[in-house]
Amino acid sequence: MNNNKYLKCLSDNLKDLMGEMSVSDLSEKVNIPQPTLSRYILCKRQISLDNLIKLADYFNIDIDVLIGRREF
Repeated sequence: MNNNKYLKCLSDNLKDLMGEMSVSDLSEKVNIPQPTLSRYILCKRQISLDNLIKLADYFNIDIDVLIGRREF
């Protein structure tokens, strides 16, 4: 699996996990700037390890699941 596929899985999984939550709400909760978080969701930016950990911790989900290496 290449990096682009991981980015797409991350984007899809974030959208699913967020449900009705707005990007700005999630941004505040995980302390990731809203433009940065938006770029992750739009597959326009590769995620940093620190931010990946923040999102995984917030959603109480394994990093491998969040990026699509394992199923929910």
